[in-house]
Amino acid sequence: MNVSDAIRLKRAVRKFQDTPLPDDVVHAILNAGRRSQSSKNTQAWQFIAIREKSILKELSTCGEWAGHIAGADLCIAILTPDPAGKFQIMFDAGQAAAFMQLAAWELGVGSVPASIYEPEKARQILGFPAEWHLRVALSFGYPLEAEKLSAPPKKGGRMHLDEVVHWEKW
Repeated sequence: MNVSDAIRLKRAVRKFQDTPLPDDVVHAILNAGRRSQSSKNTQAWQFIAIREKSILKELSTCGEWAGHIAGADLCIAILTPDPAGKFQIMFDAGQAAAFMQLAAWELGVGSVPASIYEPEKARQILGFPAEWHLRVALSFGYPLEAEKLSAPPKKGGRMHLDEVVHWEKW
């Protein structure tokens, strides 16, 4: 699958099969995040890869709409330095998230992000140090509805290019 197709066809997947992801697939997803670009090549992130079902279930309670984490085979928590600092920190974390999700999609793996609204609770669950912060986690797994992987783009679901692009000035 080429990048344009991956971008055009990518869907949010919140329901997953109870099928383990092979280690090489997990490593390919993590490597895509590691290889993503960052401001001044700071690579200001750390990833916690979670596969243990009890931890996935516990982490799924840290966000109002994070329940999908409990059913995932893999969750990747994206840790950053203080997100209230430089705006580039969260932008770079978003790029790492996008790279991982697109790499997963190419491999037939669905994903969706979860906002972590209870970061201190997440810190207690995952045990990461105080200088790191968790605001976004990604769920991964084989889609419960396999047809999601080959479904055509939804019609009318996205704004037209002319509705979002202004040339030269507003």
